[in-house]
Formats: sequence, structure tokens, C-alpha cells
Amino acid sequence: MQVIHGEESIQIRSSTTTAWVTLRGAHVAPVEFTLGSRTVQPYSLSPWLPAEQRGQDPLLQVLRGDFFCLPFGAQSAGPPHGVIAGNPWTVIDERPQALTLRITAEDIGATVTKSVEVRDSDTSLYQQFEIEGLSGLYNYGTHPVLDMSGSPAGSVELTTSPIRYGSVAPTLFSDPARGEHQVLEIGGTFTSLASVPRADGLILDLSHLPTPPGHEDLVMIAPEVRTGVAWNALRFPDYVWFSLRRVEDFPATVLWVSNGGRSQAPWSSRHTGRIGIEDVCSYFAEGHEPSTAAPLAHVGIPTAREFRATEPVRLRVVQAVAALPVEFGRITDIRDHKGYAVIVDDVGREVSTATSCTYLSGE
Repeated sequence: MQVIHGEESIQIRSSTTTAWVTLRGAHVAPVEFTLGSRTVQPYSLSPWLPAEQRGQDPLLQVLRGDFFCLPFGAQSAGPPHGVIAGNPWTVIDERPQALTLRITAEDIGATVTKSVEVRDSDTSLYQQFEIEGLSGLYNYGTHPVLDMSGSPAGSVELTTSPIRYGSVAPTLFSDPARGEHQVLEIGGTFTSLASVPRADGLILDLSHLPTPPGHEDLVMIAPEVRTGVAWNALRFPDYVWFSLRRVEDFPATVLWVSNGGRSQAPWSSRHTGRIGIEDVCSYFAEGHEPSTAAPLAHVGIPTAREFRATEPVRLRVVQAVAALPVEFGRITDIRDHKGYAVIVDDVGREVSTATSCTYLSGE
């Protein structure tokens, strides 16, 4: 066990990937991926240490990398994103390349077991969340936050599976009364990340990041595919971070653009150049109760799942990086080829990876 960025953490390590997992909240970060002769570290570490924010919610003290949320957003029974996102977890199994932790969460009356795995010669994170004893309708989601603060404006490209639904958060996401600022039109709809409606009548290009600083915004997208695997990709100049998930488990993706739009503590306008690419079964970040009301049933997007206490549910996601040649174009697809992910650009060039697609189906 080590103290990493002010928080007790456990390391797992392969020949190509080193990851730290916090005991509070089970946040995964930092993660160092070896790509040839260089190391990349795409996950965010917040620009504060936990000890500096003792009066804040534990989630905000720890905030880094990726963590699991159940429920996703606000709830009446406990803290936002659930007890599991900020309370201590217990280590169940610790091996050099895999870690399993467990927490019994009083807000949902259930137990969640999280497994994180890395593999030799593979720059991927494999995560499983097993939920036991949960009863009723609940929303949930992953919460990976990526750091682009060292990248020039517009130099990082965001692409996803083809979009059939895109909308800005339906309520005010950033409240000026709390020292916050958003630029997007509340409830504005779009079909392309390149043209998201702003409140001033203009558009914001969310396909090229970072955006101009000084705003905090939230949008949600759902892919055209309603079954099978969907993907998101954040393309840095010479490598890409990408995520894979089963649409049946995570029907949508919430994009949290965090770029200096919160002046209050702990943010203090310094959480800049970050984006959360959060695969969810949720209604934006509106919380548990709004999500269980099925507000997107008319467009066929589930926003909550029915859990039964006697039937454990296992959810799996894959997050990975891959090196890309300089001439590689805009990413238009990530597909399964013989069980492994292949990245495809806009003229048909391909980059093969060691990332397992079969992991998502339990293999």
C-alpha cells in the first residue's frame, strides 16, 4: 500500500500498465501506460490533495481517474454518486496484476464488488462491478475523468459510436449563485458533437478539446446501436484513450466538460482541461429519482435498471490506450476482430490492439 496523491492506494502492475486504486471510493488513478519508448498518463488527478479539503464530501476529496457510481448523481438516501464513490472499500483479493475490493453500501442496502485487472503486453484496464442484494430501480455509471490540461486548445479529438440522441442537460448544470458558469443551452439537442448549441445562439465544438476555459457543462449521447458494443475515443496527437461497453448495460454516455467553470472550493477555477466520459444507465446526472421515472422511454433509452436482491448483476467495462501513427486520421470505428479491438480511421486505415473485446461478455 502507498500514499498516492494524498490517498492510500494499492498498485497493480503488468509489463505495460501500472495502476493505483484508492481504498476510499475505489478510484483508479494514476494509470501509467507504456507505449513503446514513452509512458502516457491520461487519467486526471485533481489539483488538490484530500487533506486540503477535509470539509468536503469524501468523493470530492479523493476525486481522480475512474470510479463507479450507484446511484449516478443525487439521491435522497445518501451522497451524490452513492456511498460507494467516497467511502472505504475492503480488499478481498490482491494479486500483482489484479485487485478485488468490496463495499456494503447502507444507502442502497447492497454489496458491490469491484475487480480491476491489467495484463502483460496489453495497455488496457479491465473492470467488473458485481452488485448483490440490491432491490428496485436504480441508475448507475462509470466516471472516468481524462486530463487534457497540458494540450493546446482543440488539439484533442473526441469521437464516439454514431449518435442517435444528443442533448445538453435538461436543467441548469452550473449555477451562477454558486460561482459557476455554463455556456451550453439548457436542453439543447444535437446530432453531432461538432455542433452543440450554446445559450447565446452559437455552437460549441465538443469534438475538439480542450474548449475555451471558463465553463462547466454536461451533455448526454446515446449510440445508434441498441445492442452489442459501443465505444468512445479521446484522440491525443499520437495516441488514443478509448472505452468499450455493452449497450445493454450502459445505454448512454454522459460527457462532463470541466474547464474552470466552478470558482467555489474545492474547484477554485483550477479544474481545467478535463472531460468525464462516463458510460451510464442514467438520465444525465439528474439523480436517482428522475432517472427511475423513465424520461427517455419514448426514444428507447433506458435510464434505470430493475435489480432483484436474489439475482447478482455483473457489469463490465474496458478502458485502454493505443499508439497511433502520425498519419492516422479521424477515428470512425473501433471494431472486434477475432476477439481484439481494432481502431479504424476515416480512410480505412487500421491499428490492431491487444485489448480484449470478449472480456465484456464474461470471457
